[in-house]
Amino acid sequence: MLVFIIGRIANAIMVMLAVAMLAFLIFRLAGDPVELMVTEQTTQADRDALRERLGLNESVATQFVRFVGNAAQGDFGISYRNGQDVLTLIGERFPATLELVLVATLISLVVGLPLGVLTAIKRGRWYTESLQFLSIIGVSLPSFVVGILLILVFSVILGWSPSFGRGEVVQLGWWSTGLLTPSGRAALILPAIALSLYQITLIMRLVRAEMLEVLRSDYIKFARARGIPRWRVYFRHALRNCLMPVVTMTAMNIGSLIAFALITETVFQWPGMGMLFIQAVTFLDIPVMAAYLCIISFIFVALNTLVDITYAVIDPRLRGSH
Repeated sequence: MLVFIIGRIANAIMVMLAVAMLAFLIFRLAGDPVELMVTEQTTQADRDALRERLGLNESVATQFVRFVGNAAQGDFGISYRNGQDVLTLIGERFPATLELVLVATLISLVVGLPLGVLTAIKRGRWYTESLQFLSIIGVSLPSFVVGILLILVFSVILGWSPSFGRGEVVQLGWWSTGLLTPSGRAALILPAIALSLYQITLIMRLVRAEMLEVLRSDYIKFARARGIPRWRVYFRHALRNCLMPVVTMTAMNIGSLIAFALITETVFQWPGMGMLFIQAVTFLDIPVMAAYLCIISFIFVALNTLVDITYAVIDPRLRGSH
């Protein structure tokens, strides 16, 4: 088991080194950092001093090693646009993104699980077939289209919810949350629904497929033969055996939601990491772009590694198959 864990961690480190190489290439190919940081009034002596301070006079290999070492310590440099520490900027935006992702994940589980069970036990009915058709639409629609439609209906036409921003937030130390204020909760509803729609359809279809498989098993037939109430058979016995793949997919998709929340954040002007990344692309803020790439990749790699190790703990046969 120890060898398996060490191998998985080594693979994760190799992946992160490849990501660091890509982020470093962004620095190299986007232009001269000194020219992006100075103004027309900056003298040549000041430019040379800045180049020396940034270590740009050293070899490419030395610069890459220093970049990896600094990134491992959370040091991604200074934002070209804001003149602030990049990790501080991302730390200010991270609570908004994580709050949005966690609420979207909760909505997807609360809605997707019951719909998956319903479409499995009531298959062939007109309403379950309609849900299946709507799930295909939910998978196909781009998230920005969903967001615009939600704003049009619930903000513009009905006026039930704000169309942009995060509302009033409360500071709990370095963490900020809008869940403790009415305006913060109201502002969270539409972007969370827009972000969760794709996840809802995935969970619903996964639960349906797993439920149909479980309902054909012998122990479910035996439970029915014993006269156990149907709701108990479906929700206590059958659904319990369907939750492992759902939990796995949900955990792995948290990284995807954090990465792709940038579209939802842009549509709703949500002040999260995704919005910061879009602004960085607009203003060619290379340190922020590189930091975003490394942090999102680290979340992906960490979650995947954790899932692999968890599976190996549960099923020892997997340890020798990799």
